[in-house]
Amino acid sequence: MKRIIIFFMLFFCSTLVLTEVSPTKLKYKQIHQKIELLKTIVKDKDAELLHTPENPVEACLYTAVTCFKKGIQKLQPVSSQENAKFTRAIRIVSKLTYRDSGEHCERTCDSYGKKTPKEFLMAFASLMQ
Repeated sequence: MKRIIIFFMLFFCSTLVLTEVSPTKLKYKQIHQKIELLKTIVKDKDAELLHTPENPVEACLYTAVTCFKKGIQKLQPVSSQENAKFTRAIRIVSKLTYRDSGEHCERTCDSYGKKTPKEFLMAFASLMQ
């Protein structure tokens, strides 16, 4: 009987370990959720157009993430009532880090086209997926 109980306890513990999501995946999922939230509360009319990297090649991912992080700081909330949620979401998204691969990228933020804040956030969400 003891062996059966020990077996089930080990089986249960091993299943918990296998189903645990890595902290990195959780972080990216949280950032993606905040980007989706920002789409609903960001000012889109009369807002500054932002350089928007789209479909960056592997060598330019670091540059693209850097551009998105710079652009996020230029966003504005649609109303002052949304300011607290907006600020919290910006703070979380700004913590995104991506290591430079060391490959040379010929693109800079200025070389990407400018788009509205909502299109900018859609491209950022696409990159995060």
